[in-house]
Amino acid sequence: MDNCSQEIRLLFETSWEVCNKIGGIYTVLSSKAKTLVNRFKDNVIFIGPDVWTDENPSMSFIEDTKLLCKWAENTLLPEGVDIRVGRWDIPGSPIAILVKFDGMYASKDETYGRMWNEYRVDSLHAYGDYDEGCAFARAAALVIESIVKYTGTDPRKVVAHFDEWTTAMGLLTLRSDMPEIATVFTTHATSIGRSICGNGKPLYDYLKAYNGDRMAEELNMQSKHSLEKAAAWNADCFTTVSEVTAREAEQLLGRRPLVTPNGFEPDFVPAKTRYTAARKQARATLLDVAHALTGVDYPDDTFIVATSGRCEYRNKGLDVFLDAMNSLAAKSPVRKILAYVMVPAWCAGPRADLQHALSIGSFGRLSDPVITHGLHNYSDDPVNRRIHEIGFVNDADSQVSVIYVPSYLNGTDGIFNKSYYGLLPGLDATVFASYYEPWGYTPHESVAFGVPTVTTALAGFGQWVKDNFTDSFKASGVRVEERTDSNYTEIVAAIADDIFDLAAVKPRAMTAIRQAARDTAARATWADFIHDYDRAYCEALSARDARLAL
Repeated sequence: MDNCSQEIRLLFETSWEVCNKIGGIYTVLSSKAKTLVNRFKDNVIFIGPDVWTDENPSMSFIEDTKLLCKWAENTLLPEGVDIRVGRWDIPGSPIAILVKFDGMYASKDETYGRMWNEYRVDSLHAYGDYDEGCAFARAAALVIESIVKYTGTDPRKVVAHFDEWTTAMGLLTLRSDMPEIATVFTTHATSIGRSICGNGKPLYDYLKAYNGDRMAEELNMQSKHSLEKAAAWNADCFTTVSEVTAREAEQLLGRRPLVTPNGFEPDFVPAKTRYTAARKQARATLLDVAHALTGVDYPDDTFIVATSGRCEYRNKGLDVFLDAMNSLAAKSPVRKILAYVMVPAWCAGPRADLQHALSIGSFGRLSDPVITHGLHNYSDDPVNRRIHEIGFVNDADSQVSVIYVPSYLNGTDGIFNKSYYGLLPGLDATVFASYYEPWGYTPHESVAFGVPTVTTALAGFGQWVKDNFTDSFKASGVRVEERTDSNYTEIVAAIADDIFDLAAVKPRAMTAIRQAARDTAARATWADFIHDYDRAYCEALSARDARLAL
């Protein structure tokens, strides 16, 4: 630990995804926590939104009324701002504070006026989740200020770390009300960059020509963009997770961030003594569901490949994956290929007919044998629509079968009833053909579990592999394809070739590839990358000292 990090007496990290699994940021924080706790003990505190009810509790928050009990009894927070203190049920078991922030809406207009006057944050064009994110962020700032004051901690020995635009107004609030606290702001993906991609515009070929402010006006993103930009400029240290996103942030937000790559916590991976059994059980589940859905008897040596992640059809390369599986079918692979698309969408619950087939062990072919759960927007869902457009039929003659799993795999989905991590060991390969992927936890997780993966150089993890390894299955367990704005057809063909080649690999060679994947992951743990956070904290403390000296 750097000497300046040793001076930190309280470290706060605020995110919408603390005890609230939505996307990749949850994995960043939950896997990083153990390393931070090892360094800072109970002096690291995570703050998240209390969006839970008795009927829908957080599955990862364990309330403990004895923690910070004296402070909790004397918080003096505004009416309608309530807190619960406990532990985040993840490796390291860090202290977590959940904040109910309804009371912040009463002062919304006054606060937005202040943010405009002090930081030129344009809240006039706000819509969607803007008000909610800002209310939570401001409440989190009040919690931090309250703890620092109540405990008598020297604010010059406090670092407050805020993740994503949803917490940015909390950083700006602290900057104004308790400027002695050093602040860190991390953008995991710029709001305007994500919007450019989400609107089908080419990001990379024209990046140097884009002006963030003008694009925000064009795409009606003024509020989120101006808030994120203000936080980036007013944070004592501004960070992002990869060189890919650093270039994006520098161009669109106007400030070069420090790169703090994402690590992974090995505790999430089954121990070697349990891995073989975990793989066997996962494969059995994956094959049984496919059998019950399609009526096809998949042999034991079926090659199982999957893609997963957020439901962003273009950004996450779901379109490429489906078209690559179609191209793969035309190549007549040597083994049956079972391809899963594990992407939570607008799920209407598990299919009752599939549940019944699994419960009685009757494996007749079901209608629509390409999807495991119902959809509220069946005809409009892009993955479902493309599967049917291509014409995957998943019958006994299909050398490549594709199955869509539009549900969160949290162990209670009603079909698999295993978590994603519980199913991951059963895969033979993964594909993450990302167009927009600031880091890429999905390929990172895959290699940590010994599953070879295909990703792209537009993903931060893919670029990291290219910078540090030979990007071949044999050398690193990873194949990194060079995706651009204009090579869709080529990337589809390349990924089809990659899976075709992997499916033909002999068992002994595949064992070596799986070990190469684990070896790659072993160099990308939080123990390897946490020094970058030490640097961020030190830069924040130094910048804070410099601005207070003015």
